[in-house]
Amino acid sequence: MTTPSQTTLFQTTQVGSWPRSKTMLRALRDRRVGELSRAAFDAVADEEVRRTVRIQEEAGLDIVVDGEHRRDNFYSFITEKVEGTKLMSLAEMLDEVEDKSGFEEMLTTLDVPASAIRNPTCIGKLKRREPLALNDFRFVKSLTDKPVKITLPGPYLLNRSMWVGAYTGKVYENQQALGDDVVAILRAELIELAEAGCEFVQFDEPVLTEIVMSQECGRRTFM
Repeated sequence: MTTPSQTTLFQTTQVGSWPRSKTMLRALRDRRVGELSRAAFDAVADEEVRRTVRIQEEAGLDIVVDGEHRRDNFYSFITEKVEGTKLMSLAEMLDEVEDKSGFEEMLTTLDVPASAIRNPTCIGKLKRREPLALNDFRFVKSLTDKPVKITLPGPYLLNRSMWVGAYTGKVYENQQALGDDVVAILRAELIELAEAGCEFVQFDEPVLTEIVMSQECGRRTFM
C-alpha cells in the first residue's frame, strides 16, 4: 500500500469539524430533546458524512475526516459515551463552581448566554459505556480508500473542564485521580482505533494555548 508520505511532500488534511447543514442542525436538536431516535439520527448523519468525504476527495486532500457531524460540540459528545458524566449548561453550574466571581467574568468575556454552552461534568466514576469514535472511523473508512483522521478531546481539556468540585469531589479525591481515569479511557480508545487500522488520531487541546499565553493554570475553563 502506498502511503501519502511516499507520494507527496506535504500531506493535506482538515482540522476536523465541518459546518452543519440545516438538516444536520435540526437532527442534532431533535436528538438532544428526545424527538429523534438514534437510528433516525444516524441516517441523517451518515448522509452528511458521505457528502463531507466526497468533497474532501474531490478537493484532493490526502487524509480525510468525518466532519464531526454526530457531535453536539467537539467534546460534550462524550456524555453519551461515558458513564459518570452529565451534560450541564453553564447556567446550571453557576452556583456550584469554586470561583463564582471568576466564573461570571469568564461568561462576560465569552459574550454568550450561560444557557448556550453545555459542559460534560463529572458526577460519578468514569467508565466508557461505548467507543468514543471507533464506530465513526469504521463508517468513514467504508467510504474511502484514503487514510482517515479521527479527532478526540485531549486529556488535559477533559480533566480541566469536567472537574466541578461540588459534584466531582464527591467521587474523586482530586483532579489527578480524575485524570487517571480520563487517560485510561482515551488510551483504550486509541488502542482500539489503531487495531482497526486508523493511521491518524488528533487530540484537541486548545486550552494549552491559554496556559502558555496567560500562565493561569488554575482558572476555570469551558470550551
